[in-house]
Amino acid sequence: MIDFTLIGTIFLIHLLALISPGPDFIVAIKNAMTYSRKTGLWTAIGFSLGITVHISYCIAGLAVLLTKYIFLFATIKYLGAIYLMYLGIRTLIAKKKMVQMADKQKTKDISPLQSVRIGFLTNLLNPKATLFILSLFTLAISPDTSYATLTIICIVMVLSTALWFMFVAYFFTQKRVLVVFNRFQHTFNKLFGGLLLAVGIKVALMQ
Repeated sequence: MIDFTLIGTIFLIHLLALISPGPDFIVAIKNAMTYSRKTGLWTAIGFSLGITVHISYCIAGLAVLLTKYIFLFATIKYLGAIYLMYLGIRTLIAKKKMVQMADKQKTKDISPLQSVRIGFLTNLLNPKATLFILSLFTLAISPDTSYATLTIICIVMVLSTALWFMFVAYFFTQKRVLVVFNRFQHTFNKLFGGLLLAVGIKVALMQ
């Protein structure tokens, strides 16, 4: 049986993390503005490939822990909850950072393969991505979770990663949008930080 409530919950948490400015967000904007919108779109594909790798080893590892080491699985669940709360608090207290427009006229564009590689390595080599995916799947994986539900969750996370950063590449190559983002970034941080903190507390209290 497919658990649409769980799928929706995971999607929402993942989307909040994607929206919160981090290495992927900065690289997505940088590549789109420094090179071209097309380069930004290919970079987004690289991020989604990196997420695929993180998801694969997190699911495999957690599945083993769930079946053989229940106590260790519970420990990771609490560590994951703490990390989500940490992300929330850090986002809440984050200082406003201005995103500057790059002079695209002075920079030669790079190939799609180079763009994908930049996105892939940025995501893959980010230890925070590992911790976040691990904490997220402690919420998703249980003896009652069907393979169909888990498969849909994985597909949704990969596609939402690609689509979000494609949207970022398209949206932030418009100067007017960037001005609005810089003006209200502090408010966005407060909102997303509070939501991540609440989710972390909920995960910690789950039986």
